[in-house]
Amino acid sequence: MMIQRCHKWRQKRKQYMDQARQTADEIERERLMQAAEHYGRIVAAEQGKIDSSRTPNDRGTTTAIANPDTSTDTDDDTDDNFQDFVTALK
Repeated sequence: MMIQRCHKWRQKRKQYMDQARQTADEIERERLMQAAEHYGRIVAAEQGKIDSSRTPNDRGTTTAIANPDTSTDTDDDTDDNFQDFVTALK
């Protein structure tokens, strides 16, 4: 249940970041980025709860489920791209 909520919030964060990348209005872009940041904080807190509730033996099997963003595909939603996006706003 916690993992499903976390995944849903990750998807919502990615949705807001994608919308922010596509909008031309600077105010709307900033609002969307703040919403994405908010969901990022929620995900981090929830992930902390998930990690603290698991035993060390469980961590290897559920990490891929809890962190679908860490897959090996070449998704453009990485921290490096995020930093470039933020600096381009200035």
